[in-house]
Amino acid sequence: MEIRFYAGAADAAGTTTATLQAGDLTPQDLVHRLADGNPDLARVLACCSLLVDGRPVQDATQPILASSRVDVLPPFAGG
Repeated sequence: MEIRFYAGAADAAGTTTATLQAGDLTPQDLVHRLADGNPDLARVLACCSLLVDGRPVQDATQPILASSRVDVLPPFAGG
């Protein structure tokens, strides 16, 4: 699974991209996996949105396929 982090999520993760070797995961499972051992990222993930293959996650119980691309988007400010 390809993970792309943006803005504050990238800062907290210490990278803009990551590859996760895992089977299908629910969004909740994915967030727990990504946050494991990184309290800064855990705090940011608590308010982030996820896009799976370009589409917003609507159902936290719907599995994300291992072949998917996930974008981690923190809240944005601006005008």
